[in-house]
Amino acid sequence: MKKAKHLIIAALVLMNFAACTKFLEEKPTGFIQPGTPLSGIKVARTFANGCYNNLQGLLTGQAGSYGGNTYNLMEFMTGKCNSDLGQTGFVTFQNLSYSNTSFYVDTWWLQMYLGVGACNSALDNIPNVSNVTDGDKTNLLAEAHALRALYYFYLVRLYGAVPKVTSVPKPEDVGNLNIPRTPAKAIYDSIIIPDLLEAEKANLPWNDNTGKISKSAVEAILADVYLTYAGAAINGGNQYYAESAKRSKAVIDNGGYSLFPEYRDMNNPANKNKGEFIFQVQFGAGIPVTNPLTALTIPNYAGISQYSDEYGSVYPTNQFIASFPAGDKRVQERQFFYTKYKKKAPATDTFTFPHPYIYKFFDSVAVANTAKSDLNYTIYRLADVYLMYAEASNRAEGGPNANAVSYVNAIRARAKLAPIGALSQTDFEHEVWLQRYFELCFENKMWFDMLRTQRVHNDITGAWDPFVGHKTVFNFTFTEKQRLFPLPKQETDVNQALLPNNPGF
Repeated sequence: MKKAKHLIIAALVLMNFAACTKFLEEKPTGFIQPGTPLSGIKVARTFANGCYNNLQGLLTGQAGSYGGNTYNLMEFMTGKCNSDLGQTGFVTFQNLSYSNTSFYVDTWWLQMYLGVGACNSALDNIPNVSNVTDGDKTNLLAEAHALRALYYFYLVRLYGAVPKVTSVPKPEDVGNLNIPRTPAKAIYDSIIIPDLLEAEKANLPWNDNTGKISKSAVEAILADVYLTYAGAAINGGNQYYAESAKRSKAVIDNGGYSLFPEYRDMNNPANKNKGEFIFQVQFGAGIPVTNPLTALTIPNYAGISQYSDEYGSVYPTNQFIASFPAGDKRVQERQFFYTKYKKKAPATDTFTFPHPYIYKFFDSVAVANTAKSDLNYTIYRLADVYLMYAEASNRAEGGPNANAVSYVNAIRARAKLAPIGALSQTDFEHEVWLQRYFELCFENKMWFDMLRTQRVHNDITGAWDPFVGHKTVFNFTFTEKQRLFPLPKQETDVNQALLPNNPGF
């Protein structure tokens, strides 16, 4: 691990000095050195582009963990998956014995604060770049505001109260490292929501097929933030459900997005940043950092791909697969999951796996030829926004409206399920939650849904268990301790102002 005296401050100072000049270019052509005159749209764009770099931190490899990846954490926690590898630390999350030194806890913290640092650098510097129109500056600042909100949104859901850092420290400030925690609600109220409302005012396009923040991305994040703020642990109330529904509906009405006809369309690199995809983390086979999820989810040592390492790090439990309704297309072969594939050698053989594996991130070209996935990683897609609208409007209006029902039925229709009819408010909410489980499974959504609803679908009984007291299929029970992850030990060791740690740690 890095030996920086304090990762937050180090990250922020670093981001003030250097940024990649082109969005996801393989070899950056230059850097902004200290003291360089700040002039021109390319320089301003450089600062904004730097805000995106740590989105790849959502999938960063975990040092010292074979097959470990920041993505694993929220899937391991749900109790809906298993792992072929002991080296991922899966068992400590399966049996809920994880601690402030466990895998992923520090990686999430570091990557999100590096992202915050880059955004703070952009927000501090872009206003001072000369020879850039006010309109361009406003839009570039909107990107930085939206991404800073997103990084903090992850932080408060993972850790609760966190240090509030909104500007780049000067070198003389580095000695003052004891930054205390700010309550999660205050982070929402002073950073996350204001940042998104500021970004919302800009003249961003409704969609952007290059991967940059669009108006739809801003509204999707804001819809998610308000939906979460309305629920646990903030419990903001019905007015925030209404605000969430308003933003989701704006994306649906104005974004020009549509559900892909086939689930496999999501596995096609030609569809990146278009169709159903609203906002994605950018990866590519031709750049140094390729999407790791194809290799991560291939069965361990299956010999079906060109990858030297086939990890089997995350795969669904049999109980989760069995919880899908009869006839659901999503559990048919090579839709969301797969149970067999041809061997690499001899290619005529078919290898049947001992259980289903995740097909959502399967890049067939990478598997057969390149071992470099060209797929992006999706943060928001239209199906997610449909379901956010359905849930939020149902709460805000005391029952489902016609649009909410139609959006749920569109998702069910693609899954080859019959449409729903008239349902009570509670029954409709449960249907929406269930569709979120099935439709968005293994997209790092389910754990956050469990936390904000404080309900967990029991794959054995079909009931919606209270979060505290839910027993997983591994016979371990969620307690109050599971509501938040611990602050990393390496952080609390150098900053005693962060203590006490979260309950149970």
